[in-house]
Amino acid sequence: MTMLRVLGQTKLYWGLALLFAFGVVSSPVTSKGHNIFLSPGNLSDVLRQVSITGLVAVGMTMVILIGGIDLSVGSVMAFGSVITALMLTQSGWSTGAELAVPASAIVALVVVGGTARFVLAGLGRRAPRRGRSPTWDTALPWMFGLAAAVALWLWLAPGAGQKFGIVRVLVAVPCVGLAVGAVTGLVIVLGRLQPFIVTLAAMVALLGLARLAAGQDSAVIAVYSGTNATPAVDMLRQVLWGVVPIPGLFFIGALVIFTLVLKFTVFGRYLYALGGNEEATRLSGIAVVPVKISTYALSGMLSALASVLFVAQYRQGKPDAGSGLELDAIAAVVIGGTSLMGGRGTLAGTFVGVLIFGMLTNILELHDITTNFQLVLKGVIIVVTVLLQERDLGQLTASLRRGARMRERDAAAVGQPQAGEQQ
Repeated sequence: MTMLRVLGQTKLYWGLALLFAFGVVSSPVTSKGHNIFLSPGNLSDVLRQVSITGLVAVGMTMVILIGGIDLSVGSVMAFGSVITALMLTQSGWSTGAELAVPASAIVALVVVGGTARFVLAGLGRRAPRRGRSPTWDTALPWMFGLAAAVALWLWLAPGAGQKFGIVRVLVAVPCVGLAVGAVTGLVIVLGRLQPFIVTLAAMVALLGLARLAAGQDSAVIAVYSGTNATPAVDMLRQVLWGVVPIPGLFFIGALVIFTLVLKFTVFGRYLYALGGNEEATRLSGIAVVPVKISTYALSGMLSALASVLFVAQYRQGKPDAGSGLELDAIAAVVIGGTSLMGGRGTLAGTFVGVLIFGMLTNILELHDITTNFQLVLKGVIIVVTVLLQERDLGQLTASLRRGARMRERDAAAVGQPQAGEQQ
């Protein structure tokens, strides 16, 4: 393996290392001579700031792997932030509770029932074929799903009698996001529409729903632990060992879980196959419809989970909380090496892409660079990164060499007489 090929395969990690080194060298220092960039507090802030975008980027990676796109993630997060704030600050059956509790029960019914049906169907195929009972194939799985839905309803509903605690919110709000994502995927599959159009429509619709739930267009629902919300909200603001913020643990946990899913499960292999060639995947007997719906559902769930962390960090829920988040997530995924054509990419690359954006923003802020210039620089980085990702470094170097040789030949030909000319 040539050195150029090795550099081409690891260029993303070298880019992160060089950016980190630049941050260390160029960092301002405190009055005592301590490097600000390397301080535990600053590194903790970087991880905290990228966690929300990172959670959304994990879901976006899976969507792009199947050749899709999800422009609604920012609005899902905004909608989830409003529901979270309402559940934390309003007692009784508020708008947030009326949306979250039924949605959670429906999600429990479908997820548990569908999973039980899949497991029992596998057991049925292994069992001797003396005849199948209708209960085994149909009724029994949905009885499990119904039991799970009732149990979840009975656990969540008492929270409406007073203000919901943070644990109930961490369960209910992601269920809302999962339901929204599943509906989006269902419309894409059954309507045979382009994901760009459907998710764009979902983005606009969810923005309107968030404003309706909040009560007015620019409403900000303040969340203060110990006053209008339970003190447990501050659990999501804590920093473990003085370095690792709780939102960072959610982000890293999601990365680990879904990396294992992509590498070691049938569902993960289906995602890559679907993005590589959807028609061949369908002809091979793979159920494309549930895979697509599940992928968009997981993207919605992670965006809604990010909304709970957003409310805990910024102590507010508002309809425009996720403005521009979809662009940041897509940029991080693309910088991480995931192809927009689908079928190629890793969550490890997405993690590096998120960190590159987070460190770059932090370095620029430490040097008091204006936000407008930061946006320009990020745009340039996206274009250059995509160019390098789509064209391997070795191929790019080889093409440059071929171009140089062709120019040399053209220059030599100009200096020679053409055929038929008199000497």
